[in-house]
Amino acid sequence: MNREFWAMATGRAPVDTRIDNVRIVDVFSGEIREGSVSVGQGRIVGFGGLEAREVVDGGGRWLLPGLIDGHVHIESSMLCPARFAELVLPFGTTTVVADPHEIANVKGMAGIRYMLEASRDLPLDVRVMLPSCVPALPVEDAGADLRADDIAPLLADPDVGGLAEMMNVPGLISGDADVLEKMERTLAAGKVIDGHSPMVSERDLEACAALGVSTDHECTTVEELERRVACGMYVLLREGSASRDLLRLLPGLTPGNQRRCLFCTDDRQPSDILERGHIINNVRMAVRFGLDPVSAVRMATLNAAECYGLRDRGGIAPGRRADLVLVEDLKDFRVLSCWAGGELVARDGRTLRSFFMVDPGELCFSVNLAPLPERPFSVKVPSGKARVIGVQAHSLITDCLVRSVVTEADGEVELARNPGLLKIAVLERHHATGKMGVGLLDGRYGLRNGAIATTISHDSHNIVVAGDNENDMLCAVREVERMQGGIVMVSESRLLASLPLPVGGLMSERPAEEVSARLNELLKLASSHYHIWEGADAFMTLSFLALPVIPRIKLTARGLFDVERFAFVDVDADR
Repeated sequence: MNREFWAMATGRAPVDTRIDNVRIVDVFSGEIREGSVSVGQGRIVGFGGLEAREVVDGGGRWLLPGLIDGHVHIESSMLCPARFAELVLPFGTTTVVADPHEIANVKGMAGIRYMLEASRDLPLDVRVMLPSCVPALPVEDAGADLRADDIAPLLADPDVGGLAEMMNVPGLISGDADVLEKMERTLAAGKVIDGHSPMVSERDLEACAALGVSTDHECTTVEELERRVACGMYVLLREGSASRDLLRLLPGLTPGNQRRCLFCTDDRQPSDILERGHIINNVRMAVRFGLDPVSAVRMATLNAAECYGLRDRGGIAPGRRADLVLVEDLKDFRVLSCWAGGELVARDGRTLRSFFMVDPGELCFSVNLAPLPERPFSVKVPSGKARVIGVQAHSLITDCLVRSVVTEADGEVELARNPGLLKIAVLERHHATGKMGVGLLDGRYGLRNGAIATTISHDSHNIVVAGDNENDMLCAVREVERMQGGIVMVSESRLLASLPLPVGGLMSERPAEEVSARLNELLKLASSHYHIWEGADAFMTLSFLALPVIPRIKLTARGLFDVERFAFVDVDADR
């Protein structure tokens, strides 16, 4: 027992801070009541009437518990943890459940340890979930291969919340020994196993739940939400930059199932967060859709805390962690002030101090390409019928299209003779193996007169490049190799713009506003110069075209992969 906190709680010593004149959103009772909240030693002491060293006037505004993101990849913000904290705290997010499998796929255990150490002393509480699938599937070529023995020692770390999204559902169902061992060790440690089960059959879903998977953030329909709740799982309603499922799922919420639902962002770019906010945006959207404000706040706080066993937060009550958010109203939810662990860390959209950054060291050297052949992006379709990757609006799911193509005598597909088609390639960049998959992308994505290359390519984060001509594709790959990771845009052999991401080829140590400004420049070029489809985020959509755990067809460094058949297929549709 902390004696100083005991003295505050019993009225023998003044509290650190008392926030007066606020409307407290009580997620336990569902009520809103006027009053004060007293804070000491980083925790809530009581509701008022206590002597305080500092008194803050809340101005009659609404006081919420600190918001919790139930599933996020910090790396997808393109920011190191300290810069990410500076970005989201002003929007009222005080806890994130983070899966560092992006950097783990690049640098293995060194990447996980970096994320843990870089997050420890931040006012943003980062609960790390240990990556369950590095690589995501055995058919991928990541920078590391993490087994149960590798990650198990970290399960004792108090900042580790459990096992991150179990993407290898086929491995789980078939009884893969390493998959099952990771799950058994996590459950033995009393920690959570996150799920990842898009379009999984009912029987396989039941098996996942029976074996300990307790969440899913990949629901895209009300029926999927209902099936997962029926299996006793928590459902995370996702609103990211590429995949926006919140409005699709809200009609499925009922008074009976709301307590099994929470919010997450999963993958969110900095410009998107600066414009729309972080988890507060999920809350705002839900309320505008018609959800009761207190219920929306509860999903962003108490539900998330209970899901992940965070018993010390999620509501405003004595003894709970003093994570508090003062908002202007319960409609637009503009954040005025944010306290994390009792410290006022942000006010009027800005953090009030800078945060310490850990040196990433070896993580800044991560692009290691083998020599390329003379025509690296050659595609041959002798039959004249090609499998083509099709994109869907604001979705990670792709279509497997079959298109007639014009070929040369040797079956080579020349893009100049096939308007409406693009070439896409994934190049292994971790161990210089020379592996490279090349395919065709539906022109609906856009991309005219140039190429885009990036080292953000889920989940193995090899180089992915797409373009309407091979020369620009090669120039883009060479430039992204030279700057050791990031995003590159090339047109007519000329570099148009770039965003360096030196930490693992995924993150920057520059401030969020600077990274966002540079990214916005690239996005404007994507629209004005390349004419990228408005239904696709130019870079995030491209990065997910290499993820073979989400249907229906994706491209890896080994070739075209049919997710539903769980097998590689030829670009030639007759093969």
